[in-house]
Amino acid sequence: MVDHVLVPTDGSPLASRALTYALETFPGARITAIVVIDPVESLYDAEIGGPHVSEEWAEEAEGEAEEIHADSRSVAAEYDVELETVTRNGRPAETILDYVDETAVDQIVLGSHGRKGVERFFLGSVAERVARNADVPVTVVS
Repeated sequence: MVDHVLVPTDGSPLASRALTYALETFPGARITAIVVIDPVESLYDAEIGGPHVSEEWAEEAEGEAEEIHADSRSVAAEYDVELETVTRNGRPAETILDYVDETAVDQIVLGSHGRKGVERFFLGSVAERVARNADVPVTVVS
């Protein structure tokens, strides 16, 4: 029996589809949505615009994560589920796998690729790394 499902989300359509899949497939399970803020992205902006850009970037990333969580909670409320939300900083795949190791997650459900890789035809790099390295079952939604 699956007691705790982790749904990594970035606000992309496939991440939303993964959340809906988790809500429909694992009724009664504890469901946690995780947003991972990748600080490497801020380095590119800081190189162009200086240190103040990275500070602004961090604030914007936190605000975007909260918007994603609010949208996810709204979807979960339609299923009468109180969704847990977590925001972490780090490399997405590694951070997701670390979270699984730190908590009692039984299942991961994630979109095949996110916002940055929608144009790709194959499994996204984060989904691929998570699926290959997770110690729990992984469902990839496309």
